[in-house]
Amino acid sequence: MWAWALLPILLAAGGTAGIWIVYGMAVHNGSVNLTAGFPYISACGSYQPQSCLFSQICNLCSLFIVWVVVIRYQQVSDLGDTCRRANWAALVLGFISSFGVSVLGNFQQSVSIGVHLFGAFLAFFVGLAYFWVQLWLTYKAEPSQDRRWMGPLRAICCTLCTVFLVVMAVLHNTGYKSPSAMFEWALVMTFFFLFSLFAVEFRHIECHHLTVYKQDESKRHATGDRNSVA
Repeated sequence: MWAWALLPILLAAGGTAGIWIVYGMAVHNGSVNLTAGFPYISACGSYQPQSCLFSQICNLCSLFIVWVVVIRYQQVSDLGDTCRRANWAALVLGFISSFGVSVLGNFQQSVSIGVHLFGAFLAFFVGLAYFWVQLWLTYKAEPSQDRRWMGPLRAICCTLCTVFLVVMAVLHNTGYKSPSAMFEWALVMTFFFLFSLFAVEFRHIECHHLTVYKQDESKRHATGDRNSVA
């Protein structure tokens, strides 16, 4: 069902459009000065009124990321138990990264720079680890027809994200703020593109639902499974 493939596309398109709208608002009302250098995304979203929009965009992206991460986890789980540990690791990393996105959006650098940077670390560094694990899962759990081109494409994007992240950090620490900000924008755009690639895997999903059991029902269900195995 192609409907589930729209979820990561909406995440990528909505997030990309959202931060560029925040950038446009910041330039328009003079919150950032382009003559002084290219601004960081966080600098654009630090002042009102665009700070409110920036927080809302980050919260929505965080929610969508959790949704995508859970569906991807369930999809890989249904393919077999050979990648269970890596799949669990990806689930945890995805949750942590989504939490970081929410933190950096709600604690702008003008309010609490320390908390904001902590959220950015979780979003970027842990998020990058999540995508490297997904690259490994691409070669271990994907159908061969998708693996042939999805693997190299995902590897290129993960490599670019790693390069962008390292260069951004080095330039920032050496005082080259404007070039560092450009690499930050490139990093975030590549992150969104990596999320959009999940549309390729999600197009194979026919349905997705969450089942909840009461405690006694879950025990009977587990007992029935053991009896059927015996």
